Amino acid sequence: MKAAHKLIVITGATGTGKTTVSGYLRDNYRIHRVMTHTTRPARTGEKNGVDYYFETPASFATKHFIEKVTYAGYEYGSSHESLEKNWTKHPFLSIVLDTKGAITYVRELPKEVVVLFLTIDNPTVLKDRLLSRGDDPAMVAARLKSPEYKRDLTLPNELKPFATVIKNDSWDEAREQVDQFMKTLALKSCVLARIDLEQK
Repeated sequence: MKAAHKLIVITGATGTGKTTVSGYLRDNYRIHRVMTHTTRPARTGEKNGVDYYFETPASFATKHFIEKVTYAGYEYGSSHESLEKNWTKHPFLSIVLDTKGAITYVRELPKEVVVLFLTIDNPTVLKDRLLSRGDDPAMVAARLKSPEYKRDLTLPNELKPFATVIKNDSWDEAREQVDQFMKTLALKSCVLARIDLEQK
């Protein structure tokens, strides 16, 4: 694994814009998303193998995961094989995780992981965002009451040394913060790549 390889872990509570940021990084910086597996139903417009690998509980149990979590009654997980395969083609990758999964990644890959923690100042706005993206109202209600949702509203102490906080009350402002984050990351990665070459 090369020093310049980076995994941008995008985390935060449901509805804070994690998938939006992941798509922005893909479209504007060619940063591919590491596909994760889930047992939750696909939302309107989502496709298997594009947004997630949508699994049954039985098929999910057959996979080998770096991390897996239960969120509002559904399983989510990501595999080491998928990460390594993507790194052979792309030095920068992103992955969308809850904060528990993010902690697992910084423990497993502390040199490669950087964290984007998404938050908003007014959590009551999240319900409207979840409903507007096509989520089932009953599922939204369950998510907002879940202990996982409440946990993910706050940046865990274990992630703070790795994290950049992005406030996403306004996408225009959040996009500027993401752009600044990418400029800083690109500069640091160039330095790391130079050091890696000098050590060989």
